[in-house]
Amino acid sequence: MEELLKSYGGSSYGQNGSHFEPKPVPPPLPNKCDWEIDPSELDFSNSHIIGKGSFGEILRAGWRGTPVAVKRILPSLSDDRLVIQDFRHEVNLLVKLRHPNIVQFLGAVTERKPLMLITEYLRGGDLHQYLKEKGSLNPSTAINFALDIARGMAYLHNEPNVIIHRDLKPRNVLLVNSSADHLKVGDFGLSKLIRVQNSHDVYKMTGETGSYRYMAPEVFKHRKYDKKVDVFSFAMILFEMLEGDPPMSNYEPYEAAKYVAEGNRPSFRAKGYIPELRDLTEQCWSHDMNKRPSFLEILKKLEKIKENLHTDHHWSLFNA
Repeated sequence: MEELLKSYGGSSYGQNGSHFEPKPVPPPLPNKCDWEIDPSELDFSNSHIIGKGSFGEILRAGWRGTPVAVKRILPSLSDDRLVIQDFRHEVNLLVKLRHPNIVQFLGAVTERKPLMLITEYLRGGDLHQYLKEKGSLNPSTAINFALDIARGMAYLHNEPNVIIHRDLKPRNVLLVNSSADHLKVGDFGLSKLIRVQNSHDVYKMTGETGSYRYMAPEVFKHRKYDKKVDVFSFAMILFEMLEGDPPMSNYEPYEAAKYVAEGNRPSFRAKGYIPELRDLTEQCWSHDMNKRPSFLEILKKLEKIKENLHTDHHWSLFNA
């Protein structure tokens, strides 16, 4: 039948029923990362700056019709070897991360200048600005926020390939939307990926890495440290959510870190504390990093506190 039709001028419809024979799919380009983005696809016509740093700026832009956050390295630093090294380190780290409480990496521009890193755009802004506007949070909101942060950090700290954030602070915790019902941890520019041989390993890494106000004492003192530095920073954030003010707000950042490194801690002032929440904060900022709980342990404690909060509305108030 096919030969008969062809003899009268008929043509094949192809094996899959189309009017044309299927075209072969070209193989992927060699050494071409599937996350490499062509800068011409980025739309900056209605962009605006949402953050600035010493190496560049973060802008809201468009990519294939979707709002995105673009971290763009300053052109003057595009040839700086250390800046390029740090940029590629952050890209290689973000490619590996997939979690509901971690900002989602979408792609990067690494083959042209300026170098750019593209992540999902979160409409709610950062926790720093939110706390600045709202002040102290009610216990229920503080617990839900703390749970989101702890979930993201527990994922990062999962062994054997542990990622130490090293700059966990309110500016690096983002709200998914204006309803403030979901948080994600972001900005991994200072993060460190390490392979853990055993759970008690400590590392000699760069001292004074991160932001002074949220910095663990061992980092400030240039001593060996492990992933528990993030637990300390988490405690400082939890304190800020409960108090409404940054820890050691009466000190300049460097002086605050120095004061904390000497064994001091922020003072609780607000009333209405759930005692268990204050106790957890104090455990997390223990001067001895070995006494700080892991984020998996923190999650269990927070879930228990949340459960008690919903079943018992007559908890005792802590009066400072």
